[in-house]
Amino acid sequence: MIHSRIAASMNGLQETRDHMKTILHLVIIAAAFLQFSLAHSQDNIHNARNSLDYAGTYRGTLPCADCEGIETSLTLHSDGSYLLRTSYLGTKVKPLEQRGKFTWNTEGNTISFATNKNDTSRYFVGENTLIHLDKIGKRITGNLAEMYILHKLRDATLVDTKWVLVELRGKPVKSAEGKEPFIVLTREGSKLNGFGGCNTIQGSYIQQKGNRISFSKIVTTLRHCDAMATEDELLRVLNIADSYSIKGNSLQLNRARMAPSARFEAAE
Repeated sequence: MIHSRIAASMNGLQETRDHMKTILHLVIIAAAFLQFSLAHSQDNIHNARNSLDYAGTYRGTLPCADCEGIETSLTLHSDGSYLLRTSYLGTKVKPLEQRGKFTWNTEGNTISFATNKNDTSRYFVGENTLIHLDKIGKRITGNLAEMYILHKLRDATLVDTKWVLVELRGKPVKSAEGKEPFIVLTREGSKLNGFGGCNTIQGSYIQQKGNRISFSKIVTTLRHCDAMATEDELLRVLNIADSYSIKGNSLQLNRARMAPSARFEAAE
């Protein structure tokens, strides 16, 4: 009698344990499903990051406390990199240039990046606009609110534009002022003209549908200088490039589907 009661009690305890295990498994499955659903729904939310063509160059003149204004040019690339150029109008401060990576907030509507002054710049991303935010990420209001908006430039044209080299094989190109490498593709005669950093460049190009391009008959003068490494690499890129893309004021030359071989900015 006692043994049967003990057995019944043990069986009841085992059933309780099995029941608790089943409930625990169901809770784990439900939690995993909920997490997946939230992540999936977040991916489907339309925001600036996944819905707007934000890549391009934005310009404007931001207010300045001790100068006439901060002439600002900010170029965003779809790979998360940026190029910021600022000029303090009415002062002797030399124009500044900064490159780096920007990040998005969780809502996908604001970008931020560290500045050279150990500060953080934040911009709300709108339709063809970037709105400079204050230090805590809030919109600036008042009479000067409109001056904190940068407007996106229309895409530059491939031909008859002076394209200044800013990046080669993913690395920034630094040049002496007035010695920046550049190329110009003329509509008349489909000619390539430019400067490699040491020598004048001349050649021809063929533009085809689907953003296809090829360069040929490239020749240079024979001067030697400290910028020969950059010039030689630029010439190699021109000889192998087979496609291009333009976003705002930025031109990329590519080879097949590999990373951009060279990046240029349209001269102001």
